[in-house]
Amino acid sequence: MEVKIGNHLVGDGHPAYIVAEIGINHNGDLDIAKKLIDVAAIAGCQAVKFQKRTVDVVYSKEELARPRESPFGTTNGDLKRALEFGLEEYQEIDRYCKEKKIAWFASCWDEASVDFIDQFDVPCYKIASACLTDDGLLRHTRAKGKPILLSTGMSTLEQIDHAVEILGKQDLILLHTCSTYPAEYAELNLRVINTLKERYGVLAGYSGHETGLSTTISTIPLGACVVERHITLDRAMWGSDQAASVEPQGFMRLVRDIRLVEMALGDGVKRVIDREVPIMKKLRRVDTVGSKE
Repeated sequence: MEVKIGNHLVGDGHPAYIVAEIGINHNGDLDIAKKLIDVAAIAGCQAVKFQKRTVDVVYSKEELARPRESPFGTTNGDLKRALEFGLEEYQEIDRYCKEKKIAWFASCWDEASVDFIDQFDVPCYKIASACLTDDGLLRHTRAKGKPILLSTGMSTLEQIDHAVEILGKQDLILLHTCSTYPAEYAELNLRVINTLKERYGVLAGYSGHETGLSTTISTIPLGACVVERHITLDRAMWGSDQAASVEPQGFMRLVRDIRLVEMALGDGVKRVIDREVPIMKKLRRVDTVGSKE
């Protein structure tokens, strides 16, 4: 099984597609977004991901008016609007990612946002866990004809069944997710990656929100073909997702160690390798295979 995302084949026998989720960690600052793109490109990620919302569609008037202190104002609406990039910012993001030779795409939380991102011909779409039960959004996203990464956090198998029925299995990759920020290790349940592969007969990956790296790396031998982690310049920065994100040096190690694990897993065929032969001749007293007693 394999899915083509842009220029990359993803799936069995191919390296994991590693996504650095910038999300809203740019805090509405395009310069921060560019620095995060730089880190992801240097680390060797295949893509960065943003979030796109039409604020007045996704949130009710009451929710937007709710008091919430932030660097941007005193209401939740002040915060949500400040974190949304518009056309000029995404045009620059598109240009900058092409310059850095890294793909980008977005989690779109409403139909208008899907249409907005579609003008940039992104290689795929992400559907967030929070949107898994939004049938209209699922159908609208599928109509764009691009591969879809569907996060499955805070969802039952029955809800995932329904979403897969709507989306179809063509070019679909399910991402196991625990939607707590940050997630505790006992909550991760990484074996669900295989559950998703076996139940739906599609590729599966992992979108992690834990603080460490080892558990994310361990999803590779479990069969994860896509790995996504939030990226930040500094976990102490202001923002709701920063604490569940990975800093630059951590992202470098994450990508490096994923590639080392992929190399180490091999092909599963037992053989004597060339570098073992002189050691075998030196240490083995007798070779009984084929000998007669």
